[in-house]
Parts: sequence; structure tokens; C-alpha cells
Amino acid sequence: MADPVLLMTSSARAGEEQRRRSASAAGNETNLFRMTDAGRMTDTPSAVKVFRCGTVALAGRSNVGKSTLLNRLLGAKVAITSDKPQTTRSRILGIRTLADAQMVWVDTPGIHRARSMMNRRMVDAAERSILESDMVVAVIDAKEGFIPADREAIERAAVGSRPWLIAVNKLDLVGKSALIPLLDGLGRAYPDVDLVPVSAKKGSNLAALECAVAARLPEGEAVYPRDELTDQSARALVQEFVREQIFAATGGEIPYKTAVLVEQFEEKRGLDVVSAVILVERNSQKRILVGSGGSMIRQIGTLARHELERFFGRRFHLELFVKVRRDWTKSPRMLTELGL
Repeated sequence: MADPVLLMTSSARAGEEQRRRSASAAGNETNLFRMTDAGRMTDTPSAVKVFRCGTVALAGRSNVGKSTLLNRLLGAKVAITSDKPQTTRSRILGIRTLADAQMVWVDTPGIHRARSMMNRRMVDAAERSILESDMVVAVIDAKEGFIPADREAIERAAVGSRPWLIAVNKLDLVGKSALIPLLDGLGRAYPDVDLVPVSAKKGSNLAALECAVAARLPEGEAVYPRDELTDQSARALVQEFVREQIFAATGGEIPYKTAVLVEQFEEKRGLDVVSAVILVERNSQKRILVGSGGSMIRQIGTLARHELERFFGRRFHLELFVKVRRDWTKSPRMLTELGL
């Protein structure tokens, strides 16, 4: 589907004719983007004249595609993804360095009405990341439309005076007949906020998003080396990749009642040896995770190992064990130990 609009600025909503007149009067609009003949996104003219650097929080309710968007922006998988809500439990940082800007993207847990202690900590982590960021990109799901939970999440994301915009994700799943009324409704709800339709899955219009974000970051030198991708430790990545496979392999409450702790990480020549424990709250959950004859835990371990080897580019020997730790999701000490 051809993108009907690449970046919908607040001024653009006055109408296409008014936009053309304004652009002509001003010479050029820094917030208008075009598609080159080669199909690449470029800004017209460059929205960034000096080097800029800052943190950008990806905020919104659960399951709008924030983690998928982060991975696509970086060109590598640093955040786990799942079709189940509340997969992301803590802030995930990814670094994207361009010729004239360094964007330190921060994926946050989905903002929702939290009832349990663990979920309250997840929402607190999201709100702290928003407050500590230089800019916020509020993400909504184009397929589901602008629902009340989005409005609530945006109200929490738009606190303070920091710049923010709205990324309308999953552009690939909707047609013009649904997208244009959605953008129009968002424009009326937030008349001074820019809207950027994107597809994290397909990578559509991400250059326009990067240009819009970079133009709003403060001037400053890069904080991280150009080749650095994330601040997550190898142990943290192991824990997350294992947890991703638990989400993929199990249903119901099981994935939400599990946590992963790396007990051993030994780097040997040509091989990393890792031993990790999956925590559950009940013996019945342990039986499900282990599976008949250990089939489930082997499947989880094999798939997680493949992801680790793909990410690190070296061989892994991964051993997984399942232990029962009753009511760990209600223990402040355990949640703190797990980084929650």
C-alpha cells in the first residue's frame, strides 16, 4: 500500500492546499518529507543541521509494537517480542547512531491499569523512563484504532514540557479507508502534535520517524560509541531470550508467573557456557514447563540458544532448570533482585 501521508504535522492538517501555500511562503518546511525515486525516505531539507543526541522513550499501552519498532530501528533484536501483553517488564535501551544524531531509544513496559505488585513496578518503570527522557514517541496500533486505553497511555506519556509525537504503527495492516479517518481523529484530539504512520514489521516510513525525532533532540555530542547497540549485559540478554521462548511455548498464566535468572556465565574459547534457572510459583507450573520427559524445557532451551548464537555470533551451551519459588511475584525482595 502506498503511504498516503509520510508525516502529518499539525500545520498539514489545515489542508493540502494550505500546506502548499505555507511551504511556498516559507521557502521550505522542515517537517515535510518526501519519497525519493529509489524508494528511500529523505528529509526536505535536512531537519538536522548540527549533531544532536538524546534519549527517546517509546511509550504506549501493551501490544502496540514498541519492542518490534525498537528492533527494526536498530536493525537487530535487542528486545523480545510476543503477541501476549506485558511481555516487556523493564526498560530496554537501544542505540542508533547516524551521521548527525545519536538516538538512544528506550523501550518501556506497556502502560496499563496495574493491580499486582509486579505490574505496578512495570508501569512505574515506564513512567520513570518517560520522565527521564529528552523526547517521547507515543505509539498506537493502527489496526485497533484510537481506543480509550491509548488516550490514557498518551496522557501519562505527554507529561512535562519535553517534545513528543505520535507514531501510528502497523500501517501494513490497514488500508487508506481506515488510516485516514484515524489520523484525522488523532489530529483533532492532539492538534499540535505531529503524527508519523509507520510499520515496524515492514520497516515502512521509519526514516521519516528518525528525522522527526532527531530534529527535536538537544544539541550535543554522542554519549555512546558508534558501534554500540545496547547497554544490556550478556546475562540480561540470556534471561530475556529464554523468557521470550517461554512466552512462545506456553499459554494462560504460565509466562506471567515465570522469571529467569542466570546462575553461571562462562566464556570459553569458541563457546559460552550458560546455566539459568526458570522460577515458577507452583509445582503444576513446573510440570508444564518441564513437559513430558523434559520435552518442553528442551524446546525452550534449543530455541533460546539459537537466538543467542544469532545475536552474539558465537556458540552457546545453554542449560535450563526449573525451580519453584512460591509467590515470587509478590515478594519485593525477589522483584528487586530480578530488576523489577
